[in-house]
Amino acid sequence: MEISQIIPHIEALVFASDKALNANDITELINNAFGFLEERITIDQIEAALEGIQEKYNTEFYPFELKQSGGGWQFLTKPTFHTTIAQLNGDKFLKRLSNAALESLAIIAYKQPITKGEVEAIRGVNSDYSIQKLLEKELIVISGRNELLPGKPLVYATSRNFMDYFGINSTEDLPKIKEVLADQIIEATVIKPEDFTDNSVFEQTETPNTEEETGDYIADSNEEDFAPESPVE
Repeated sequence: MEISQIIPHIEALVFASDKALNANDITELINNAFGFLEERITIDQIEAALEGIQEKYNTEFYPFELKQSGGGWQFLTKPTFHTTIAQLNGDKFLKRLSNAALESLAIIAYKQPITKGEVEAIRGVNSDYSIQKLLEKELIVISGRNELLPGKPLVYATSRNFMDYFGINSTEDLPKIKEVLADQIIEATVIKPEDFTDNSVFEQTETPNTEEETGDYIADSNEEDFAPESPVE
């Protein structure tokens, strides 16, 4: 079967499915639909067809595109039309997670599988409400129990809805911690006296040579101010 003949069937499957379909799902569904016995469609043909569909809908003519999100392929509207679609769906697009819920979700995403106690140990506060809200929004799931801890507490992990919510295909697509921290680094601006064109300013910024010029007071290293602070009881 030619790839051009497979493409419409893939489009129909992805469009009609209520969840993301991966290449293996699509291959099995199409083979089942046609009942091929001698010449079954291969996953390589499906992947080639998916690339063709992606290229087709990436043009400006279409308001939606084929993307990998939530662990498979989905038709999603392009970001350009977000404001328009928000008028149709109302508050659904305007609801955001609280800072507490985002903190808990971030910890679970990077540390999963993880218990509630471990989340609270990292955050330093009770996380019952945040985790309950994340469960209600189906952004996390209970993935089992930690058999090694006393009481065998429940462990949590992110769900497929989590990947849909953030537009990623797997947790591997999450930004690396090092990358996030690197973006927050701000380099200081170094100003040198010679950068000034005004000689009078340059002279004022020169380092004095004597204690009389600075007026600085250098404390004796044996004074109590330099002693380590005692912990507060």
